[in-house]
Amino acid sequence: MNPKKTVSLQEFMELVNGFRASRIILTGYELGIFSLLGSGKKHAGEIALQLNADERATERLLNALTSMGIISKDKNRFSNTEFSKKFLVNTSPAYMGGLAHIVNLWDTWDTLTETVIAGTAIFNRGEINDRNKDWLKGFIAAMHSRTKMQANTILPLLDFKNVKVMIDIGGGSGGFVFEFIRKYKKLKAVVYDLPNVVTITDKYISLEGFSESVKTVPGNYLRDELGEGYDMAFLSAVIHSNSSEENQHLMNKCHSALNKNGQIVILDYVMDETRTQPFSGAVFALNMLVGTEKGDTYTEKEITSWMKEAGFKKIRRKNTKLDSSIMIGIK
Repeated sequence: MNPKKTVSLQEFMELVNGFRASRIILTGYELGIFSLLGSGKKHAGEIALQLNADERATERLLNALTSMGIISKDKNRFSNTEFSKKFLVNTSPAYMGGLAHIVNLWDTWDTLTETVIAGTAIFNRGEINDRNKDWLKGFIAAMHSRTKMQANTILPLLDFKNVKVMIDIGGGSGGFVFEFIRKYKKLKAVVYDLPNVVTITDKYISLEGFSESVKTVPGNYLRDELGEGYDMAFLSAVIHSNSSEENQHLMNKCHSALNKNGQIVILDYVMDETRTQPFSGAVFALNMLVGTEKGDTYTEKEITSWMKEAGFKKIRRKNTKLDSSIMIGIK
């Protein structure tokens, strides 16, 4: 979105009312309507009975989903479109299980007004490691679903020539290192994340067939040691969860964990000095405001200063085809 463009009244109202379409889709997802439909055709009454829901209300929801092109309606029977069959039916390999995380975000974003007044998140789910299993599974699934696209986008921008062992800090499902190892077969990796997260990571590792190449280490990257002997420290979607002071501490720890000539690679939103671009980064700063105590999105100057202070040299930025950028430094 171009910040210099003036929106029309119609565009403004579309933005204001955008939450309605989102809520319709998320409710359909929460209720499991797409999976119930599967490859078949059903009347609203059949679906309502299976959901133990009101028939009239269920039909209105189905009608709205039809109007949006998410499902189809023919002679009062509803069915999935090719799109919803592929992405919204829970038995499909391409199932978007990460939408569960978007459902969770609904609750935190609802507090934005109060959060702006308070200056920090007021919807407190507690430490990530202590959140319920469903929240964690949804969060990790959301991260995993976008990892493959991101990994293959950034791979040509990274230099693995001298990288034998890497650590993916806050690595979640391990999705990035899976794609890296598919390209560089001899690469070994450690996924470092919270204890309750790495139990989920281990399942992804087994499912993807990387048990020989990828190991997990449980820990809190701000409180615990990272280990040592790594040729690359990779941090994707990590720094935006922390304060500036916490990120400086993390940069210091990464520097200590790396071998000589090892590299730190940060993939995240890198804001311009006005903090208005990229647009998705400006929005995500608010996501961090409502969802974390101290998180934010940061400028290139800020990230560079942490890396320099930690002792990294040859610091450079590489823009990707995504809204995020890569910051690289050498020990």
